[in-house]
Amino acid sequence: MIVVSNTSPIFYLSSINQLELLHQLYGEIIIPLSVFNEITDIGNTDESAKIVPTLSWIKTQPVSNQLLVNQLKIELDQGESEAITLAIELNANRLIIDERLGRKIARESGLAIIGVLGILIAAKQRNLIESVKPLLDRLIEETGFWIEEKLYQEVLHIVGETL
Repeated sequence: MIVVSNTSPIFYLSSINQLELLHQLYGEIIIPLSVFNEITDIGNTDESAKIVPTLSWIKTQPVSNQLLVNQLKIELDQGESEAITLAIELNANRLIIDERLGRKIARESGLAIIGVLGILIAAKQRNLIESVKPLLDRLIEETGFWIEEKLYQEVLHIVGETL
Protein backbone atom coordinates (compact mmCIF):
# COMPACT_ATOMS: atom_id res chain seq x y z
CA MET A 1 0.00 0.00 0.00
CA ILE A 2 1.34 3.43 -0.94
CA VAL A 3 0.43 6.15 1.56
CA VAL A 4 1.54 9.79 1.33
CA SER A 5 1.12 12.26 4.20
CA ASN A 6 0.96 15.99 4.60
CA THR A 7 2.51 17.77 7.61
CA SER A 8 -0.42 18.38 9.95
CA PRO A 9 -1.50 14.75 10.51
CA ILE A 10 2.06 13.87 11.52
CA PHE A 11 2.19 16.91 13.81
CA TYR A 12 -1.17 16.17 15.43
CA LEU A 13 -0.51 12.47 15.99
CA SER A 14 2.99 13.04 17.36
CA SER A 15 1.63 15.74 19.70
CA ILE A 16 -0.59 13.16 21.40
CA ASN A 17 2.04 10.40 21.24
CA GLN A 18 0.12 8.41 18.62
CA LEU A 19 2.40 8.72 15.56
CA GLU A 20 3.01 4.98 15.69
CA LEU A 21 -0.62 4.48 14.59
CA LEU A 22 0.44 5.46 11.06
CA HIS A 23 3.02 2.69 11.06
CA GLN A 24 0.59 0.17 12.52
CA LEU A 25 -2.13 1.02 10.01
CA TYR A 26 -0.08 1.54 6.86
CA GLY A 27 3.45 0.26 7.34
CA GLU A 28 5.42 2.83 5.39
CA ILE A 29 4.51 6.50 4.99
CA ILE A 30 5.97 8.65 2.22
CA ILE A 31 6.32 12.40 2.61
CA PRO A 32 7.53 14.97 0.09
CA LEU A 33 10.67 16.94 0.84
CA SER A 34 8.75 20.13 1.75
CA VAL A 35 6.76 18.22 4.37
CA PHE A 36 9.98 16.82 5.85
CA ASN A 37 11.39 20.37 5.91
CA GLU A 38 8.24 21.77 7.57
CA ILE A 39 8.40 19.07 10.24
CA THR A 40 12.14 19.39 10.93
CA ASP A 41 12.34 23.19 10.62
CA ILE A 42 14.86 24.57 13.10
CA GLY A 43 12.19 26.58 14.94
CA ASN A 44 9.86 23.59 15.33
CA THR A 45 9.94 22.43 18.94
CA ASP A 46 7.22 19.81 18.45
CA GLU A 47 8.01 16.18 19.17
CA SER A 48 7.64 15.40 15.45
CA ALA A 49 10.72 17.51 14.67
CA LYS A 50 12.84 15.20 16.80
CA ILE A 51 11.26 11.85 16.06
CA VAL A 52 10.41 11.89 12.32
CA PRO A 53 14.05 11.95 11.12
CA THR A 54 14.74 8.83 13.23
CA LEU A 55 11.85 6.73 11.89
CA SER A 56 12.80 4.26 9.17
CA TRP A 57 9.15 3.80 8.14
CA ILE A 58 8.71 7.46 7.14
CA LYS A 59 10.40 7.93 3.78
CA THR A 60 11.09 11.24 2.09
CA GLN A 61 10.71 11.49 -1.67
CA PRO A 62 10.98 14.53 -3.96
CA VAL A 63 8.19 15.37 -6.38
CA SER A 64 8.86 15.50 -10.11
CA ASN A 65 5.96 17.52 -11.48
CA GLN A 66 6.85 21.05 -10.39
CA LEU A 67 4.31 22.47 -12.81
CA LEU A 68 1.49 20.79 -10.88
CA VAL A 69 3.01 21.88 -7.57
CA ASN A 70 3.05 25.48 -8.78
CA GLN A 71 -0.55 25.25 -10.01
CA LEU A 72 -1.70 23.87 -6.67
CA LYS A 73 0.26 26.56 -4.78
CA ILE A 74 -2.20 29.12 -6.13
CA GLU A 75 -4.65 27.82 -3.49
CA LEU A 76 -2.58 25.64 -1.16
CA ASP A 77 0.67 25.85 0.74
CA GLN A 78 3.89 24.18 -0.41
CA GLY A 79 3.51 21.05 1.73
CA GLU A 80 -0.07 20.38 0.68
CA SER A 81 0.78 21.03 -2.97
CA GLU A 82 3.71 18.62 -2.89
CA ALA A 83 1.80 15.98 -0.91
CA ILE A 84 -1.06 15.97 -3.44
CA THR A 85 1.37 15.97 -6.37
CA LEU A 86 3.44 13.13 -4.91
CA ALA A 87 0.30 11.08 -4.20
CA ILE A 88 -0.75 11.53 -7.84
CA GLU A 89 2.73 10.68 -9.14
CA LEU A 90 2.95 7.52 -7.03
CA ASN A 91 -0.66 6.53 -7.71
CA ALA A 92 -0.98 6.36 -3.92
CA ASN A 93 -3.68 4.28 -2.30
CA ARG A 94 -4.24 7.01 0.27
CA LEU A 95 -3.31 10.60 1.04
CA ILE A 96 -3.33 11.66 4.69
CA ILE A 97 -4.43 15.28 4.82
CA ASP A 98 -6.60 17.35 7.15
CA GLU A 99 -6.95 20.81 5.63
CA ARG A 100 -10.40 21.32 4.11
CA LEU A 101 -9.34 22.90 0.80
CA GLY A 102 -6.50 20.41 0.37
CA ARG A 103 -8.93 17.53 0.94
CA LYS A 104 -11.34 18.98 -1.62
CA ILE A 105 -8.63 19.38 -4.27
CA ALA A 106 -7.21 15.92 -3.51
CA ARG A 107 -10.68 14.34 -3.95
CA GLU A 108 -11.18 16.26 -7.20
CA SER A 109 -7.83 14.83 -8.35
CA GLY A 110 -9.15 11.31 -7.77
CA LEU A 111 -7.19 10.62 -4.59
CA ALA A 112 -8.52 8.59 -1.66
CA ILE A 113 -8.00 10.62 1.48
CA ILE A 114 -8.05 10.18 5.22
CA GLY A 115 -7.35 12.58 8.06
CA VAL A 116 -6.53 12.35 11.73
CA LEU A 117 -10.15 11.59 12.64
CA GLY A 118 -10.28 8.73 10.15
CA ILE A 119 -7.00 7.39 11.47
CA LEU A 120 -8.31 7.41 15.04
CA ILE A 121 -11.50 5.65 13.90
CA ALA A 122 -9.51 3.02 11.99
CA ALA A 123 -7.18 2.52 14.96
CA LYS A 124 -10.12 1.93 17.29
CA GLN A 125 -11.79 -0.45 14.82
CA ARG A 126 -8.55 -2.47 14.61
CA ASN A 127 -8.15 -2.46 18.40
CA LEU A 128 -4.93 -0.44 18.23
CA ILE A 129 -6.32 2.05 20.74
CA GLU A 130 -8.77 1.55 23.56
CA SER A 131 -10.84 4.68 22.95
CA VAL A 132 -10.98 7.71 20.69
CA LYS A 133 -12.52 10.31 23.02
CA PRO A 134 -9.48 10.92 25.27
CA LEU A 135 -7.23 11.29 22.22
CA LEU A 136 -9.69 13.58 20.49
CA ASP A 137 -9.98 15.69 23.64
CA ARG A 138 -6.18 15.91 23.88
CA LEU A 139 -5.99 17.01 20.24
CA ILE A 140 -8.44 19.80 20.93
CA GLU A 141 -6.96 20.90 24.25
CA GLU A 142 -3.24 20.47 23.56
CA THR A 143 -2.89 21.31 19.86
CA GLY A 144 -5.84 23.56 19.08
CA PHE A 145 -7.27 20.95 16.70
CA TRP A 146 -10.62 22.34 15.60
CA ILE A 147 -13.66 20.15 15.13
CA GLU A 148 -17.35 21.02 14.94
CA GLU A 149 -19.39 19.60 17.81
CA LYS A 150 -21.60 17.68 15.35
CA LEU A 151 -18.56 15.96 13.80
CA TYR A 152 -17.10 15.30 17.25
CA GLN A 153 -20.29 13.49 18.25
CA GLU A 154 -20.43 11.65 14.90
CA VAL A 155 -16.89 10.32 15.34
CA LEU A 156 -17.70 9.09 18.84
CA HIS A 157 -20.92 7.49 17.56
CA ILE A 158 -19.02 5.65 14.79
CA VAL A 159 -16.68 4.07 17.34
CA GLY A 160 -19.43 3.34 19.86
CA GLU A 161 -18.34 5.92 22.41
CA THR A 162 -21.48 8.03 22.51
CA LEU A 163 -22.23 9.74 25.79
